[in-house]
Amino acid sequence: MPAPVPPAPVSPASPACALADLPAATITALYRHPVKGLSPEALDAVTLEAGAFFPNDRLYAVENGPSGFDPRDPQYRPKTAYIMLMRHARLAGLASRYDPETATLTLHLDGHEAVSADLSTADGRAEVEAFLTFHMGEEARGPLKLLTAPQGFRFTDSLRSGFLSLLNLDSVHDLEARMGAGLDPRRFRMNLHLEGWPAGTELELAGRHLKVGEAEIAVLKRTERCAAVNVNPVTAARDLNVVKGLVGAYGHADCGIYAKVVRSGRVAVGDEVALA
Repeated sequence: MPAPVPPAPVSPASPACALADLPAATITALYRHPVKGLSPEALDAVTLEAGAFFPNDRLYAVENGPSGFDPRDPQYRPKTAYIMLMRHARLAGLASRYDPETATLTLHLDGHEAVSADLSTADGRAEVEAFLTFHMGEEARGPLKLLTAPQGFRFTDSLRSGFLSLLNLDSVHDLEARMGAGLDPRRFRMNLHLEGWPAGTELELAGRHLKVGEAEIAVLKRTERCAAVNVNPVTAARDLNVVKGLVGAYGHADCGIYAKVVRSGRVAVGDEVALA
């Protein structure tokens, strides 16, 4: 008896539906990540500004040993210059909350407040640095340093395209079925979670404009995943090889898309996302 044939992957060359007939998707969640590598924060609504990054996203990064980053001339540095989930799964054990009005970062460990400090002050940053240096243990390459993004810069993995990111939950569900395992969408650390598009369709949208709530965005490129998505955001364990699962299912490691804001506007959970 011949072996069963697995379902065909969603191919970039044959999207699940014609883009001209693409239905509107719905925003199911909004997230920001104020400190690179630390936990996401759910939002009900946000105002996107044309030409700007997702508000209060990747404002800070924690340098793991001198990287040469110069705030007077900020340049992209590889993610390995900072503490991040790809190498430091224990970060997922911290729950973080950032108040942009007071620049206060609060970190909880095992349900207890570990530190709460004003990141606009040297003393506040030193307090957070000391705790994180202790928490990281042998994974810290010496004392850690909290970096603040200068105006017009963010600590994204893709500086020229990482203005904001979108994740199609139908693509995540398709990958779950192929891997035979549940996937918390927060593994992918994206800003907008959507549902209502056929799996894989978003990968065909580079160069297209989308109406997102009251705003409009232009899709720039796909998001290539790294080993950070292998870390469970709840347990902090490397429990699944999601990158291998993507490559095995689709022949590439792309999941999600990057975009830039071309028209300002308010965006809220429940809003539609459709071709402009």
